[in-house]
Amino acid sequence: MKKAIVFLAEGFEEIEALTIVDVLRRGGVEVTTMSITDDPYVVGAHDVEILADAVDEYDWSDADLVVLPGGMPGALNLRNSAVVCDAVRSFAESGKFVAAICAAPFVLGELGVLKGRKATCYPGFEDKLMGAEVTAARVETDGNIITGNGPSSALPFALAVLAAVTGEQVAQQVAGGMLV
Repeated sequence: MKKAIVFLAEGFEEIEALTIVDVLRRGGVEVTTMSITDDPYVVGAHDVEILADAVDEYDWSDADLVVLPGGMPGALNLRNSAVVCDAVRSFAESGKFVAAICAAPFVLGELGVLKGRKATCYPGFEDKLMGAEVTAARVETDGNIITGNGPSSALPFALAVLAAVTGEQVAQQVAGGMLV
């Protein structure tokens, strides 16, 4: 079974975080939501409180994928987390999947993960995708890096991530069951 870690930081964009969790679980991926603080309760950008499955100390080494939801100040909080930065670098370098949506692709840009890759982000963050070929696409998949542009793309982003991790057939079955 494939495993994913979805990092949750104070101020995360709820639709981006919860859509990816839902879609991946529908596709048979074992998803762990991880608070990057010592508190398992994380409050999103629109005051939705989520009880994370794990906290900062979780062993993510056997996961196949890490996901960074956007939102502000959630994306800034992700960037300021050594755990998140270490995971992103490690996964990107080892060829494991790294996915980020909305403002969160800027974290990948600052860490050098997007050099020579196509990527997308929330409008206004393009200059922070250092080294990337920035597109205006809703979702970009370039090798093991998947980026999305914002809340309205949460479902296409989640389905693209599922397709990358489990295969197109699984993603199509999940999409069909959701009437996409």
